[in-house]
Amino acid sequence: MIRRNLEIPLKKYQKQYPVIAIAGPRQSGKTTLAKEFFKNYAYVSLENLDIRLQAQQDPRGFLHDNPPPLIIDEAQRVPELFSYLQEIVDTNDKGGQYVLTGSHQFLLLEKITQSLAGRIAVFTLYPFTSNELISKQLDDTINSIVSIKKNNTQYFESIELYELIFTGMYPRIHDKKLDPVKWLENYVITYIERDIRSLVNIENLRLFEIFIKTIASYSGQLLNYAAIANTVGISQPTVKKWLSLLETSGIIFLLQPYHKNFNKRLIKTPKLYFIDTGLLCYLLSINSTKELKSHPLYGNIFETFIISEMYKRIAHTGLKPPLYFWRDRTGNEVDCLLEIGQAILPIEIKSARTYNPEYTAGVQKFFTFSNLTKGLVLYSGDQAVGISSAIPVIPWWML
Repeated sequence: MIRRNLEIPLKKYQKQYPVIAIAGPRQSGKTTLAKEFFKNYAYVSLENLDIRLQAQQDPRGFLHDNPPPLIIDEAQRVPELFSYLQEIVDTNDKGGQYVLTGSHQFLLLEKITQSLAGRIAVFTLYPFTSNELISKQLDDTINSIVSIKKNNTQYFESIELYELIFTGMYPRIHDKKLDPVKWLENYVITYIERDIRSLVNIENLRLFEIFIKTIASYSGQLLNYAAIANTVGISQPTVKKWLSLLETSGIIFLLQPYHKNFNKRLIKTPKLYFIDTGLLCYLLSINSTKELKSHPLYGNIFETFIISEMYKRIAHTGLKPPLYFWRDRTGNEVDCLLEIGQAILPIEIKSARTYNPEYTAGVQKFFTFSNLTKGLVLYSGDQAVGISSAIPVIPWWML
């Protein structure tokens, strides 16, 4: 099994909280991680209809028959269990008694808020990150994520970037060496039919499919609710509702603009990013790496890849990713701002494979507004330039 970075915070908090929850999108590896990390735990899955009926009809008896330490997979399917779990852990608050997993993050978290607040540590597991999949080097802190790693050359020298972006990071594709296009086609069908339909009354699923493919063209760009609504033929409130559904399900995330301590001329609209570039490529009807290389949105796809990598890596340390972007109304912008404690690291992202001295211009301009003196540029090339300077330009895989 490929080790997951989330093992580090799980080990840290296992003894501090009686209940651990691992949420995240479908097929991100939650069950595999739970079984592998909590090897001595009994396991029950509420996907199993018989087990689910037993838990629904007699929650107290179900928990009596399945004592801790216990993994309850797809726990959100029987929310009645949470109140009974509260009774148990209030009587005995020993750490690490129960591990819950769930794909519908918002359902799981809603029930936790009601019943298990203060008794549970909640983590989110996304598909693989490049360091988990390729270098096998896990992240301890945010600082370790943005530290330059010169020795990564030995791990990434044989990696084809276009292939990695096109394939995406869902574990099953890599574990089984599956054709990504076919697997992702099935993933989208399953996701729409099984998850969305069970959560929201969407009468026209075809309309929702058009919506998902439409917002794929916005990955790496400012959200334009009116344009999306007009393209799909739905209202702006519906656009916002469906975006929220995709966000809480772990399919997309919104990068908010950074506005602290700066003037009021800043853009206030968030940018949209897909968690997985393989899924993004599928929704954009990109069927090969050849098509990806020449695609007019490749710059946005590469930016999505880099920022989603940072987002997932930070989330897998157990933290809420403190990522933002900066853009003012005169066109000055920085692709990504990372808050590290009280410090800010501006990061520019360039999809080109050849170094250009102009790559640092955006960060240098940002310095004049912010009084910062350190930044970073990530690009597709193989050579690091100015690695000891205020704004190093380095290959993306050196982080």
